[in-house]
Amino acid sequence: MDFLKDRRIILAGGAALALLAGLGIAVALMTGHDKKPDEAPPASRAGLIVETGRDDDSKLDPARPLRCFVGGTFVGEITLAECAKKNGVATGALDVGVDETGALAAADQAGTVLTPLPPTPTVTAPAATTPSSPASPSTPTSASANAPLGACWRYAGNEWRRLPGDITLNACAQQLFGGRCERSGGATYGRWGEETLRLVPGRVEISSDNRSFHTAFDQGPNCSIPNG
Repeated sequence: MDFLKDRRIILAGGAALALLAGLGIAVALMTGHDKKPDEAPPASRAGLIVETGRDDDSKLDPARPLRCFVGGTFVGEITLAECAKKNGVATGALDVGVDETGALAAADQAGTVLTPLPPTPTVTAPAATTPSSPASPSTPTSASANAPLGACWRYAGNEWRRLPGDITLNACAQQLFGGRCERSGGATYGRWGEETLRLVPGRVEISSDNRSFHTAFDQGPNCSIPNG
């Protein structure tokens, strides 16, 4: 009888171990099913950031070939230093921008007129108003009162200078080009927000990509710009 009792104890102990093992497997399976299938894997939460694209509009590699013009004549694709040497001037005396084909180019100021590259905050600073700069309209119309605002930039002397405050497109054109008559074949540039402005004889043009321009304002008598 003692032998049978001991055997029952051993069998009961074995059944208890089997039950515990079964419960462990069940808990593991339930834990696996509870995990959300759309939860991001740990590797994706490690803070990896990938940046693509190039910032050609704001930085120019001195060793990168670009289209060079001497006296308005295309002389090939060479570095900025070589182009300056062919023009007989210092590197800083060249206009650097895009030509009529949209390609990056450099030319002497007296040669081909290039669209300047957009301004960069690291090389420009706000400029104070001058007595010669026409003031923006003091009493805006109801249309201009609701017009979007943007930074206004003047391009002169191979550099960008930002005018104070954010103003409307019309006010920017007034301050940059109001009363200014552009000569035939010439162009004067400015910026409003992310748009490039260009004064040509009889009108002010605008471009969102610094290449393709369309008319923004027609000049009136004495090269004035109508209030918008």
